[in-house]
Amino acid sequence: MKTPHVVRVLGRELSVKSSASAEKVQSVETFVNARLQEIGAALKSADAQLVLTLALLNTAEELLDLRSAQERDKSLDDRLHGIIEKLEKA
Repeated sequence: MKTPHVVRVLGRELSVKSSASAEKVQSVETFVNARLQEIGAALKSADAQLVLTLALLNTAEELLDLRSAQERDKSLDDRLHGIIEKLEKA
């Protein structure tokens, strides 16, 4: 069941609904604001749209890297299980 939460991003209050706990929503809010502050501090311009776009692109890149690493780990895990099975049969 989704419950309403209020989060503040770039000084703007937003009402969101989430099935996550209040602690998780707070954690996401903190992460987003930290990322936006990090990106904003590195830019000469304080254009909110640019900051948001760059933060989104950086976060998406990290997500894709993590998914790729997870797929590599699964592939390696599958190979190791296959080797273990062959050794157990020998």
